[in-house]
Amino acid sequence: MSRLFQYVAHPRISQRRLEGPPKVANSLPHASPMQRFNTAFALKITNGVGTMWCAYVFAAIALLSLPDVIRSHSVTAIVAWIAQTFLQLVLLSIIMVGQNVQSAAADKRAEATYEDADAVLHTAQQIQQHLEAQDEVIEQILLALAPKAG
Repeated sequence: MSRLFQYVAHPRISQRRLEGPPKVANSLPHASPMQRFNTAFALKITNGVGTMWCAYVFAAIALLSLPDVIRSHSVTAIVAWIAQTFLQLVLLSIIMVGQNVQSAAADKRAEATYEDADAVLHTAQQIQQHLEAQDEVIEQILLALAPKAG
């Protein structure tokens, strides 16, 4: 009896196994030595500035100029100090910390999604094997029930 169904694995399955889950490091520019240097340097700066300790240092630096601004009795100078010095300097680091936390959460979600997809793929492959086993039994039953020529 001929097989009614022939399973053909999708090419993405073998490619996915080779690639593994997506990683941030794999998406960074690395074509030339200059790109690798720029990427590494930018990551070092980002990792340093994107900490709460850096935000505390920036806040202390910003607060050093606050007494002079207050003594000026200029509303414009006080508003400028708040907007240009304190908010920009301190919030920069705090926002970077928040983005790092969000990025780490996104990486965990991506890893979980990858593992879920792998589990679904594995289950689908088991279902396919189960169906093949059923096909074989059905073929045996059909052969047994077929009228014998002779």
